[in-house]
Amino acid sequence: MILVSSGAALGACLRYLLTTIIKTKWQTLFPWATFLINLSGAFFLGLLTGSQHINLFLGTGMLGGYTTFSTLNTEWLALYQSGFKQLALGYLIASYLLGCGLAFLGLVLGAMC
Repeated sequence: MILVSSGAALGACLRYLLTTIIKTKWQTLFPWATFLINLSGAFFLGLLTGSQHINLFLGTGMLGGYTTFSTLNTEWLALYQSGFKQLALGYLIASYLLGCGLAFLGLVLGAMC
């Protein structure tokens, strides 16, 4: 519990910091912050899957606090309801397909180490 909760706190803080930086740099309609955070989290979680002790702190804790499925869904819905249906669909498809691809790449690279 200590490993998971301390990792989650660090991940949430990292997500907040990166979201603030990304939104300051790129003020666009597309939710770049959540998109990039979730994709990098998918990759790193795939990379870490092999080690149970490290995975509790970094995977379940830190990357669980870092990535956010709920924000992805609310941003997708907001885009869709605002009439940006193609952008919303592109965001949703790219998030899932690239997330799966990066998680797989992380698993492959993690197995090689």
